[in-house]
Amino acid sequence: MASILIIDDSEIIRSLLTDYLSEKGHRVDHAVNGADGVERALAKDYHLVFCDIHMPKKNGYETYKAVRAQKPWLPFIMTDSLPDYLAEAATQHGASACLTKPFDLDQVSALLDTLLRPEHQP
Repeated sequence: MASILIIDDSEIIRSLLTDYLSEKGHRVDHAVNGADGVERALAKDYHLVFCDIHMPKKNGYETYKAVRAQKPWLPFIMTDSLPDYLAEAATQHGASACLTKPFDLDQVSALLDTLLRPEHQP
């Protein structure tokens, strides 16, 4: 299965996604802020990253840009609890998708089905 990184300062979101993705058979790592997320994303090969937009040390956009500068093929799903226009901004910056919190796990499953297809991977 896939190796997935979750970058989110919310322990609840990290736990929810970790439990769900692990049950689906994926290997999951996590980071608690953007700076830690960049470090982890660059140190290991991941198939997909979930990244919160509003976090300490580096926000999601800064995190995304830092990682994608070195790994432009790595799909990012941005997450946030703020209005939909931020979701649109995230995808305009090149994110694969944006989930507005609270999101439905069926949405997560559908995105995984799409983004983990061989044509979306390096």
